[in-house]
Amino acid sequence: MPPLFPSLQTARLLLRELAVRDLPRVAVLANDVEIAANTLNIPYPYSEEDALTWLSLARQGFWRSEAFTFAIELKQTQEFIGAISLHVDQRFDRAEAGYWLGRPYWNQGIITEALAGVLRFGFEELKLNKIFATHFAYNTASGRVMVKNGMLKEGELVQHIKRNGHYHDLWCYGLTRSEYERLPPS
Repeated sequence: MPPLFPSLQTARLLLRELAVRDLPRVAVLANDVEIAANTLNIPYPYSEEDALTWLSLARQGFWRSEAFTFAIELKQTQEFIGAISLHVDQRFDRAEAGYWLGRPYWNQGIITEALAGVLRFGFEELKLNKIFATHFAYNTASGRVMVKNGMLKEGELVQHIKRNGHYHDLWCYGLTRSEYERLPPS
């Protein structure tokens, strides 16, 4: 029997396993040129077939103990509004966090809250030593989310990614277990 996918709760959010019922909503929210421009792996246009492929990859990652891809659901309305993940490298006791959120939910502190929940899970449940994340240099809002969660800027990777025929700089932020333990309680 496969392991049960964890479910995390924050004040406003339920972070849970992606489900087939989410796919139509995923396709609507992810089919946004701004979402694609700010993420590494979301194409534009985005279809339900893309969502089905993503769900399959998320499940495979979990079954191989390599990734936890959480649907972000608003508790109040039970709506799928985005996703957040941890891609675990067990060899080094670390993980990379990644996230996206439907545009109607931007600037409400939702991703900051979701990342706090995932960091807590990564350090307290998975016993990771480090969690890091990157963002395109021009997506400073994503950097603010990381900083609000205690992550520290570790570097700038110049022309590190090629997307849509252009090279982009990535900024990298990280948080170690000892730094996390020194953060004030949330």
